[in-house]
Formats: sequence, structure tokens, C-alpha cells
Amino acid sequence: MKKLVAVNREADAHWVGNGFPVRTLFSVQTLEAWISPFLMLDYAGPAEFPPSDEPRGVGEHPHRGFETVTIVYQGELEHRDSAGNHGKIGPGDVQWMTAASGVVHEEWHEQAFTKQGGILEMVQLWVNLPAKDKMSPPRYQEILDRQIPVVDLDGAGTVRVIAGAFQGTKGPANTFTPLNVWDVRLNAGHRLELEFPAGSTTLLLALKGKAMINGVEPIGEAELAVFDREPGAVTVEAEDDATLLVMSGEPIDEPVVSYGPFVMNTQAEIRQAISDYQSGKMGHLVAPS
Repeated sequence: MKKLVAVNREADAHWVGNGFPVRTLFSVQTLEAWISPFLMLDYAGPAEFPPSDEPRGVGEHPHRGFETVTIVYQGELEHRDSAGNHGKIGPGDVQWMTAASGVVHEEWHEQAFTKQGGILEMVQLWVNLPAKDKMSPPRYQEILDRQIPVVDLDGAGTVRVIAGAFQGTKGPANTFTPLNVWDVRLNAGHRLELEFPAGSTTLLLALKGKAMINGVEPIGEAELAVFDREPGAVTVEAEDDATLLVMSGEPIDEPVVSYGPFVMNTQAEIRQAISDYQSGKMGHLVAPS
């Protein structure tokens, strides 16, 4: 059995732009020793937005040195970036954006969703890149719900395999380092045992419902369980119908230096990132036609 290191029950609540009321469930500032290769996770919503003619979201801003993984549960988002990518994602879809050497992008509520209003619920996970890959070309993966394989748990629930593999089923996301991202739905009264190899970071986030971890620790909505890196299993027993996000991966044992939207290995690289953005080397967004 993997040892439970901590349960984060308190989250920093704030707005990102005017479209995303988020709770930060973990970051390198709070749990750096236990979360690599992950950097941060924001849980947006669930929040209801009234109909509007005014765009809601986050305008043009840069990133360098990592990836953003956006998983939509409710609502619809629209994305544009300086590498020429443009996409719309809705419930069940995933946007996996590799900023790497640098990209400028914007994220808004999709136009029709803005006009009709509705509930927005999503997760954005930041994934670190090894030093050798931080200056790779930017990349964009739009992974639609129908492209994500689903493993049936024989009546206990389902696991959508976004990245990595679960019980031999592989997810569609291409990753730079070995990692798993599983969207788990566990029915009330059922139990799931998850196995993880030695050395892997293991995080379990409850989004809905209540569950018991390893038979001893309850977690509920917007609470995060963090485990040690010894080999072993994690058991989850759902008291209610539960939605869980399981993240595991091989740690990147390199220095992490972060400044706002940039995550590098040294302060000098951060200064270079700021200079490159200010001089336009990360590109700019062109007005939509």
C-alpha cells in the first residue's frame, strides 16, 4: 500500500481573467517535493455564467518551458495561439498545449456558450518539461472525447485514459516523460485498486462525491491526496458517485525556477524568457478573420 503523505483540503481561490473562477489545488510553491513532473493544477468552477454578448476568458499571454493540459467537464472553450493553432473544446475534450520554447495564446469561453450562458467546469494541469526539451518547438494536441478510450470497471465505473495506460489500454496524448492522466468515475459503494511503480509521483484529486482512500482517509470535492514514491497500490472506495482525476508520472529531478508563465531551470533562463517575449520572439496573435 502506498503511504498517504498529505491531503490538501485548502485551495487558493481566485479569478483568472474574467472567465475562470479557479481553486489552485497544488503548485510548486506548496508541494514541489512531491508533485514532479507536475507543476500546478487549477480547478475552475463549477460556476454558472449568465448569457452575455461580452467575451469572457483570458487575453493574449505567453508561456515557456512546460505544457498546459485543459480537461473540460462542462461548458466550452476556444483557444488561439501564435503557432497558428485554433480549437474549440467541450465536455469530455482535452487540450494539450506544449509551450516549450515559447508560445503566446488566449483562452475564451466559446462564442455560442457565452451567448447562451451555462455552467463551466474544467481543470487545467501544468506539466513540466525536462531541460533538454524546454526549447523544443511548440505543439498542440486537441484530443476529443470520442478519441479517449474508456475502460469499463465491470459495473463499478469507468476510467477514461487521457495519457499513459490503464490495464493495458493506452491514452492518445503524446508526452515527453512517462506519465498517466486518468479520468475516473467510480459508482457509489464500489472499490477500485490502482497500482503504481516504484519512484512514481502519485496524486488523486476528488472533483465530485466522497471517497475513502486506503480505507482510512476521507476526501471530498476539490481535495487532493498526495502519496509517497514507494511501489504499491492505492485503494479508493466511493461513498457517493465520485469523479476523480488520477495523475502519476516519473519525476524530473532538475531545478525548477518559475516566474509567472515561465518555468525554466535557472534565473538566467527566466530573464531570457522575459526578454524573448518582450522582443516578440514568441510571436503574436493575429486578429481572427
